[in-house]
Amino acid sequence: MNRAASLPRTLLPYGLALLSVAAATGLALASELAGFDKLDVPLLLLAVAATIWYGGRGPGLVAIVAGILCIDYFFTRPRFTFYIYWADIGYFAVFVAFALLIAYFTGQRRRVEHELRRTRDELDARHANLLDVTHDAVFVRDLDNVITYWNRGAEEILGWTAAQAVGKRAHDLLRTSFPRPLEEIRAELLRTGRWDGELVKTRMDGTQLVVASRWSLQRDAAGRPLAILETHNDITERKAREDDIRRLNVQLEQRSLELEASNKELEAFAYSVSHDLRAPLRHVSAYAELLQKAASSVLDERSRRFVANIVDSARKMGALIDDLLAFSRIGRAETRMTRVSLAELASEVVREMERETDARDIAWTMGPLPDVHGDRSMLKLALANLVANAVKFTRPRPRAEIEIGHTTGANGELVVFVRDNGVGFDMKYVNKLFGVFQRLHTVEAFEGTGIGLATVQRIVARHGGRVWAEGAVDQGATFYFSVPKP
Repeated sequence: MNRAASLPRTLLPYGLALLSVAAATGLALASELAGFDKLDVPLLLLAVAATIWYGGRGPGLVAIVAGILCIDYFFTRPRFTFYIYWADIGYFAVFVAFALLIAYFTGQRRRVEHELRRTRDELDARHANLLDVTHDAVFVRDLDNVITYWNRGAEEILGWTAAQAVGKRAHDLLRTSFPRPLEEIRAELLRTGRWDGELVKTRMDGTQLVVASRWSLQRDAAGRPLAILETHNDITERKAREDDIRRLNVQLEQRSLELEASNKELEAFAYSVSHDLRAPLRHVSAYAELLQKAASSVLDERSRRFVANIVDSARKMGALIDDLLAFSRIGRAETRMTRVSLAELASEVVREMERETDARDIAWTMGPLPDVHGDRSMLKLALANLVANAVKFTRPRPRAEIEIGHTTGANGELVVFVRDNGVGFDMKYVNKLFGVFQRLHTVEAFEGTGIGLATVQRIVARHGGRVWAEGAVDQGATFYFSVPKP
């Protein structure tokens, strides 16, 4: 049954050959009756070309043979016979040559177009395969918003199969939420040929997702809009993370404002308390010293010791109040950022320390120090506190060794350090070093108020840097702080 059905389809091109030759012959005879002769050869050659184009070489050869017979029978003398004079042989040869040339060129062009169609089909198939390989959702819809193509990525992300999606209206199927009116988006697409943005889509299971969407307008050869290619990249998780980060940033900013307000209140309180304590403390200290001088001869040893303790405690409390005031002023003072020579600062600090420690054996080492960008008075106070700290904790050494230098941090920052060979500290307590009133040694062993290193940290923080320390018990310590480059 299949062979019987395919037989007429096989003979159809040959029937086309005979029909085209018959039509050309009829037109040539009609043109003769109308007074136009010599059209038989062009019309029959055209019939041969049409047969080869649509039917191929075999039907083309049939058309050539049929054309020769029609020319011999209808258009050469004696007419209506198949007799051929020798003089007409060249005429028929020219016809055959032209027919064969037409057949060759027509066949070549037909073959080239067939190859082009095959290549185009292969490219289309390859592109379709590539679109199916990608995990992004890709689909095509016409200008009436009807889906005509739906890739595997769209099926994975959105849930519908191609059979379920093709033929449906895209925005109705996906219940799309647009960031602005759809008419404005379509106008931009028609004007520029593309549109990018974020859309909210609804999956087949009813859940929503956020996609980074890109629309590309496809046009025909005449430039008329033909279809719209949409690609979607699922960014739901990324948007959720961005929202979390945004929310945390708002909370962090709020907490920072609250902390800043609390710090200002605390600084104002510390300044007020320290300032208000100065007057009564000055009276206590002055009267204790007067009592010590005036009544020293009439007091016994124990009473004189009590008075000496009062004088010494008043002096320590005065130093503590001075340090508290200096600490609070750093938070309130305005920084005057200039180019500062660290070498000059270090030399000044060392000279001041040498006047106070001329009875001690201290070996000072200062490497080349660069210029930095900062507030000169604040940086000098920070460096002085670190050097005073090194001088204090090297007191048990017969020969103290203190080094001031600089290095480059891991991220390229400029780092200044003060290194000593003093009593050091246990690294498990390193986090306590820079807190206010935090001490790792007793007051009897080493004097101090516990505010010096906290002051250093505050100064460095005002310059956008950081401060840290390294050390070991009885093996010295090194204090570092980073500062901006000029």
